Amino acid sequence: MEKLSIFLVTGLSGAGKTVVADWFEDKGFYCVDNMPPSLIDSFVQLSKNSSHMDRIAIIIDVRGGEFFDDLYSALERLKKDPDVELKILFVEASDKALMRRYNESRRNHPLYMGTSGAADSNVIGKERELLSGIRKMADYVVDTTGLRVAQLNNMLDKTFKDDVPSVPFTINLQSFGYKRGLPEAADMVIDVRFIPNPFYVKSLKKLTGRNKKVQEYVLRQQITKLFIEDFFRTIRSLVPYYEKEGKNHLNIAFGCTGGQHRSVTMAEVFESMFLKSGFQVTVEHRDL
Repeated sequence: MEKLSIFLVTGLSGAGKTVVADWFEDKGFYCVDNMPPSLIDSFVQLSKNSSHMDRIAIIIDVRGGEFFDDLYSALERLKKDPDVELKILFVEASDKALMRRYNESRRNHPLYMGTSGAADSNVIGKERELLSGIRKMADYVVDTTGLRVAQLNNMLDKTFKDDVPSVPFTINLQSFGYKRGLPEAADMVIDVRFIPNPFYVKSLKKLTGRNKKVQEYVLRQQITKLFIEDFFRTIRSLVPYYEKEGKNHLNIAFGCTGGQHRSVTMAEVFESMFLKSGFQVTVEHRDL
């Protein structure tokens, strides 16, 4: 039995724990935010009995109030558990950066007791003192001062390259018909109505782009061949730059008039091509 991998993410409020949690979630971790430390033992036991929760990220900070005091004893028990591999990540930033972030978000610091204002050096100093013990226990300390989200994600990729398995970039493909409107979640909308329409071929009209005869008709067009070659090369060249900006997936929608023939064929063809290139791929035919 493999050990249960647990990352405890803690640190200063406003330092970027939410971004870190999103990063772990994108890597396939089951993430739990603001869990009372007294519940950790029960949750770990539940995870051991589940085949779907072998990697966990638990986010804990001073929002837990009085429950936060239970954290140290919970961590000691986890460290002694032979079935658990525990790593602690502490996220911090400079006082100036934290105050600026709270002022920009117009949110109050969890320890702020006043009637107005977000955070000041006294409140942040108090939190640093409360977290000093857990910081000393940390396996990793990440300072997010001056980092954009993409830069923080890149730092996490480098820091945990030996501890967290990489996840293939996901390309989500969708076919649709313009007569029913544009898809809402598409990053790229590709109009493939430049391809001759199988709808006007009597033997193909009632078939769809999943049918071999329709696909053969669409793919033998010279313009289709040129498009497939150019578009595939373009996407493959762009993916590393999306990843550099912290993006883990790309949503591409192919549209034709009715969403039955040309767009479906393109989604099916590119699914096969992207899979062979090592990408993780999903396909949805919205209007079939």
